[in-house]
Amino acid sequence: MRFAPVLTIAALVAPLPAFAHPKLVLATPAANAATAPTARVQLVFSERLIGQFSSAEIVMTEMAGMKMHGPMKMSVKASVAGDGKTLVLTLAKPLPKGSYRVDWHVVSADTHRVQGNYSFKVQ
Repeated sequence: MRFAPVLTIAALVAPLPAFAHPKLVLATPAANAATAPTARVQLVFSERLIGQFSSAEIVMTEMAGMKMHGPMKMSVKASVAGDGKTLVLTLAKPLPKGSYRVDWHVVSADTHRVQGNYSFKVQ
Protein backbone atom coordinates (compact mmCIF):
# COMPACT_ATOMS: atom_id res chain seq x y z
CA MET A 1 0.00 0.00 0.00
CA ARG A 2 1.79 3.11 -1.27
CA PHE A 3 -0.35 5.65 0.53
CA ALA A 4 0.06 4.24 4.04
CA PRO A 5 3.28 6.23 4.83
CA VAL A 6 1.74 9.42 3.43
CA LEU A 7 -1.42 8.96 5.51
CA THR A 8 0.65 8.27 8.64
CA ILE A 9 2.66 11.48 8.14
CA ALA A 10 -0.50 13.47 7.44
CA ALA A 11 -2.07 12.19 10.64
CA LEU A 12 0.98 13.24 12.66
CA VAL A 13 1.09 16.80 11.33
CA ALA A 14 -2.66 17.42 11.32
CA PRO A 15 -3.72 20.06 13.82
CA LEU A 16 -4.73 18.62 17.15
CA PRO A 17 -7.14 20.31 19.53
CA ALA A 18 -5.21 22.55 21.88
CA PHE A 19 -5.91 22.50 25.57
CA ALA A 20 -5.50 26.05 26.73
CA HIS A 21 -5.20 27.09 30.33
CA PRO A 22 -7.30 29.90 31.80
CA LYS A 23 -5.63 33.29 31.59
CA LEU A 24 -6.46 36.37 33.62
CA VAL A 25 -7.84 38.83 31.05
CA LEU A 26 -9.28 41.57 33.27
CA ALA A 27 -9.07 42.57 36.92
CA THR A 28 -11.02 45.20 38.86
CA PRO A 29 -9.19 46.95 40.46
CA ALA A 30 -6.58 46.58 37.73
CA ALA A 31 -2.98 45.56 38.27
CA ASN A 32 -0.84 48.45 39.58
CA ALA A 33 -3.90 50.70 39.81
CA ALA A 34 -4.71 53.18 42.56
CA THR A 35 -8.37 52.95 43.51
CA ALA A 36 -10.89 54.22 46.02
CA PRO A 37 -11.76 51.90 48.92
CA THR A 38 -13.60 48.86 47.61
CA ALA A 39 -15.26 45.79 49.12
CA ARG A 40 -15.18 43.80 45.87
CA VAL A 41 -12.43 42.51 43.57
CA GLN A 42 -13.26 40.79 40.28
CA LEU A 43 -10.97 38.60 38.19
CA VAL A 44 -12.15 37.68 34.69
CA PHE A 45 -10.56 34.66 33.01
CA SER A 46 -10.44 33.43 29.43
CA GLU A 47 -12.24 30.16 30.24
CA ARG A 48 -15.02 28.88 32.45
CA LEU A 49 -13.80 28.01 35.94
CA ILE A 50 -14.53 25.06 38.19
CA GLY A 51 -15.78 26.89 41.28
CA GLN A 52 -14.81 24.38 43.96
CA PHE A 53 -11.17 24.46 42.79
CA SER A 54 -10.86 28.21 42.14
CA SER A 55 -10.21 30.85 44.77
CA ALA A 56 -8.07 33.82 45.75
CA GLU A 57 -6.73 35.75 48.71
CA ILE A 58 -6.21 39.46 49.22
CA VAL A 59 -3.10 40.27 51.22
CA MET A 60 -2.35 43.73 52.65
CA THR A 61 1.35 44.34 52.02
CA GLU A 62 1.60 47.91 53.29
CA MET A 63 -0.65 50.17 55.36
CA ALA A 64 -0.55 53.91 54.84
CA GLY A 65 1.14 55.68 57.76
CA MET A 66 1.89 52.50 59.72
CA LYS A 67 4.80 50.10 59.96
CA MET A 68 3.63 46.55 59.38
CA HIS A 69 5.30 43.46 60.77
CA GLY A 70 4.45 41.42 57.69
CA PRO A 71 1.75 40.82 55.08
CA MET A 72 -1.78 40.46 56.47
CA LYS A 73 -4.46 38.29 54.84
CA MET A 74 -7.82 39.97 54.51
CA SER A 75 -11.01 38.00 55.13
CA VAL A 76 -12.73 37.44 51.77
CA LYS A 77 -15.45 35.26 50.32
CA ALA A 78 -14.57 33.91 46.86
CA SER A 79 -17.22 32.77 44.37
CA VAL A 80 -17.57 32.24 40.64
CA ALA A 81 -20.10 34.58 39.01
CA GLY A 82 -22.95 33.40 36.77
CA ASP A 83 -20.87 33.84 33.60
CA GLY A 84 -18.55 31.08 34.87
CA LYS A 85 -15.44 33.09 33.99
CA THR A 86 -15.41 35.72 36.75
CA LEU A 87 -13.99 35.06 40.20
CA VAL A 88 -15.53 37.53 42.65
CA LEU A 89 -13.87 38.34 45.99
CA THR A 90 -16.20 39.99 48.47
CA LEU A 91 -15.14 41.64 51.73
CA ALA A 92 -17.38 42.50 54.68
CA LYS A 93 -16.29 46.15 54.42
CA PRO A 94 -14.14 48.24 52.04
CA LEU A 95 -10.38 47.77 52.10
CA PRO A 96 -8.59 50.50 54.05
CA LYS A 97 -5.89 52.66 52.48
CA GLY A 98 -2.78 50.64 51.70
CA SER A 99 -1.11 48.31 49.22
CA TYR A 100 -2.55 44.90 48.38
CA ARG A 101 -1.62 41.74 46.51
CA VAL A 102 -4.20 39.37 45.06
CA ASP A 103 -2.99 35.75 45.01
CA TRP A 104 -5.28 33.63 42.83
CA HIS A 105 -5.51 30.02 41.68
CA VAL A 106 -8.08 28.65 39.25
CA VAL A 107 -8.97 25.43 37.50
CA SER A 108 -10.93 25.22 34.25
CA ALA A 109 -12.31 22.27 32.26
CA ASP A 110 -8.79 21.17 31.28
CA THR A 111 -8.27 20.39 35.03
CA HIS A 112 -4.90 22.14 35.21
CA ARG A 113 -4.41 24.48 38.14
CA VAL A 114 -3.09 27.90 37.13
CA GLN A 115 -2.03 30.54 39.63
CA GLY A 116 -0.79 34.09 39.67
CA ASN A 117 -0.90 37.38 41.50
CA TYR A 118 -1.00 41.11 41.00
CA SER A 119 -0.92 44.24 43.16
CA PHE A 120 -2.93 47.42 43.53
CA LYS A 121 -3.27 50.32 45.98
CA VAL A 122 -6.25 51.80 47.81
CA GLN A 123 -6.03 55.56 48.31
